[in-house]
Amino acid sequence: MESNKEGRQHWQDSNQQYLMTALEALRVRLEAPAENGRTKGELQDSEERRLQEIAESMSAPPTLDVLVHRFALSAFERDLLLMCAGIELVASFANVFAAEDGKKSVPTFGAALSMLPNAHWSAMTPVRPLRYWNLLELEERGSLTGKALKIDEWVLHFLVGLPYLDHRLADSFKKVRPYNAASGEIPTSHEVLAQRMTRLLEGKSSEWKSGPPPILSLCSSDISDHQRIAATACATLNQDLFAVNATDLRLGGAERKKIVRLWEREARLHGRCLLLQWSEDDQPELVQEVQGFLETIQGILIGSGQDAFRSRQRTMIRLEVPKLTSEEQVIQWKNSLGPLNTAVSTTLEHLVSQFKLDFKSIESVGAEAVEALADCDSTKLEHELESVLWRACRVQSRPMLDDLAHRVEMNVGWESLILPPLQRQTLEEVAIHVRQRQKVYEKWGFQQRGTHGLGITALFFGASGTGKTLAAAVLAKQLDFDLYQIDLSSMVSKYIGETEKNLRRVFDAAEGSGAILLFDEADALFGKRSDVKSSNDRYANMEVSYLLQRMEAYQGLAILTTNLKGNMDTAFLRRLRFTVQFPFPELQERAAIWSSVFPEDTPTQGLLIEKLAQLNVTGGNIKNIALNAAFQAAEEEGSVQMKHLLKASRSEYSKLEKPLTNAEIKGWL
Repeated sequence: MESNKEGRQHWQDSNQQYLMTALEALRVRLEAPAENGRTKGELQDSEERRLQEIAESMSAPPTLDVLVHRFALSAFERDLLLMCAGIELVASFANVFAAEDGKKSVPTFGAALSMLPNAHWSAMTPVRPLRYWNLLELEERGSLTGKALKIDEWVLHFLVGLPYLDHRLADSFKKVRPYNAASGEIPTSHEVLAQRMTRLLEGKSSEWKSGPPPILSLCSSDISDHQRIAATACATLNQDLFAVNATDLRLGGAERKKIVRLWEREARLHGRCLLLQWSEDDQPELVQEVQGFLETIQGILIGSGQDAFRSRQRTMIRLEVPKLTSEEQVIQWKNSLGPLNTAVSTTLEHLVSQFKLDFKSIESVGAEAVEALADCDSTKLEHELESVLWRACRVQSRPMLDDLAHRVEMNVGWESLILPPLQRQTLEEVAIHVRQRQKVYEKWGFQQRGTHGLGITALFFGASGTGKTLAAAVLAKQLDFDLYQIDLSSMVSKYIGETEKNLRRVFDAAEGSGAILLFDEADALFGKRSDVKSSNDRYANMEVSYLLQRMEAYQGLAILTTNLKGNMDTAFLRRLRFTVQFPFPELQERAAIWSSVFPEDTPTQGLLIEKLAQLNVTGGNIKNIALNAAFQAAEEEGSVQMKHLLKASRSEYSKLEKPLTNAEIKGWL
């Protein structure tokens, strides 16, 4: 580290010496024809030899030579740049341009034309490098030859060996740190993709061999790994990667042109690549603005999003980012857990089978576990580690879904679910399929025959209040997963393509989280398959097919609920793995529900369960009645009694627009 620091300082000193020598050589050419008895030519030759000696002793080229080479400056343009730098760096340099009255001490284009050899008028045209790349600035007023010249501050700092990202870009363009594949910072499948990107950008791939570099578009539902892949590819090319969000490019035409030029200047001088990031949520007008950015910018450009932008001007190559394989996830888990590796045993296999986290998320969860279990007793470590990792994986998966769906939190077990034996057995089979999916799909080879139909899908149908949501909550509790409830009626849109977009956002956000997705009100989308008599019929069927397709491909459990199974097309029902009917509860089942509806801490007095079971209502109604009665009892500062339940029952029946018969409440009081 010290030798690198010393080497950098030596280069810095040499670069400063080179620049000062070049300025002195220019001053010699601008001033008197002879000095100390030597001709101007002899002095110039001496300085040029000195410049060559300094450059040969440096570990990297001097900044002046880099600037001249990268922007293809002519000898006259080089001297113009040096003239303006000399004014800023050497106090006595201004004397060269002093007028007889001593007032004018800045260089002008006219002075340069008359004082410098190899002068050419085109040097200050807008299409030549000095003005095109904004290396020099011209005074606003006056004739062209009379305008004062000034070096751009960014260029001046580069010349003295202090480069930085132009302040006009710094707020939006952020440097992405390079990653080390050898140390396990990038998984094998992503490293292979990065190598393919490198070949493309070098023109060594059959996909593209000539013309401007293509725009490489990294696409996947989870874009968190895109920076890592792009940075790895750019590091191979010895170029830094900077990332910018599409939302930061909402600029007018003139402002966008300015930002494009500034970035291209950075890229040309420093060898930098740009990663343009966008989201599916970005508005159409923003997409159009970014499209303009794509059409005008030159250099290496990499896109990052769920889908690729289109470009009319440049070749666009779409690159699908693969998800981490189970083996890659296990390797990353071990790397992130560090000292806790010895306690993982079968924990990692279980985690990987249920959660498909990206590289960065695994890093975060691993670091959290290491910190949380730093002082854990070794005899309890394995059990505690699995609990901490599982809980952290659930939390890590929540942010995107929390914005799109309602997370249902119900601490309920099988004892809370009163169902006939057949329905209970089917639900237990659903849980088995979720728990054992990795073993059957991956280890036993079912996945090798194709992924179609491997999603675990279920339809819960029955009258409102018969326990469909409760059953989903019981499954979530047993499997230790989050349950998200999505109202399908709110997802359906009259605009073509919007329903699929809404559904896609949900599935993309849930992918790899292990979350159970409960799509409520399936009737809103699943009617009988309509005959295609109009374009609306065709698109409605496409929406249904899209939902089923995503459910079948989803790695977790996806459940549809409906009150009216008869309204659903049998062709769709065949594509669902499980169907569970939630029947209206019989007398015995209603009695069981009443027996368990009140929590242990609720004070009750004289409740007649067999009488309460006479109410011809569902479990959901029973819960409402019990809760209402509890509030009435609390207001009276007493226990829940039959009188409270009678009053609450009348209220519930009124809400249902249903008469409460004498037979149902006979013997209550």
